[in-house]
Amino acid sequence: MNICVYGASSKSIDAQFTDAGHALGYLLAQHGYGLVFGGGDNGMMGAVARGTHDGGGRIIGISPRFFNVDGVLYPHCDELIYTETMRERKQKMEDLSGAFIVSPGGIGTFEEFFEILTLKQLGRTKKPLVILNTAGYYDDMLNMMRHTVESNFMSAQTFDLIAVVNTPEQAINYIEHYVEQEVDVEELRKLK
Repeated sequence: MNICVYGASSKSIDAQFTDAGHALGYLLAQHGYGLVFGGGDNGMMGAVARGTHDGGGRIIGISPRFFNVDGVLYPHCDELIYTETMRERKQKMEDLSGAFIVSPGGIGTFEEFFEILTLKQLGRTKKPLVILNTAGYYDDMLNMMRHTVESNFMSAQTFDLIAVVNTPEQAINYIEHYVEQEVDVEELRKLK
């Protein structure tokens, strides 16, 4: 199985995040999983790819063609798939993956997470979705989501569709023991 890891491309993030990303990639490889990612050479993307490479795992990068400039794409992908748009990229990442891990990232990562979460809420995918909350990075986003529940814009059951973990080991463990959930779409969309 391939696991999609979303994450930042920033060169400026703290080493505690990239160290966790490298460890995650290494664990993916050691557990026999392939990596599907956005193809970037920097930030969380590059760290996870390097970890997967160091562990001997298979790496599939997916990138829009306009990212194909010097220093942007990870050079050691086993397969690098080009798309014309960001939307096509996300679809290809989803299609090739059996699970999703959201590592620390910026607005692109947020958007990828919320799209998969929305698909789960609508019953369009049942694949595991994990937030790797390294050093509490996603605490504020999770608090915003709780506020959304308290304000009746989202069902509290939406939280049942994700796992929030603190370590790469916990992320892999969740995926390996994942049990598909039946989704009451009307309840999750607050239609009842």
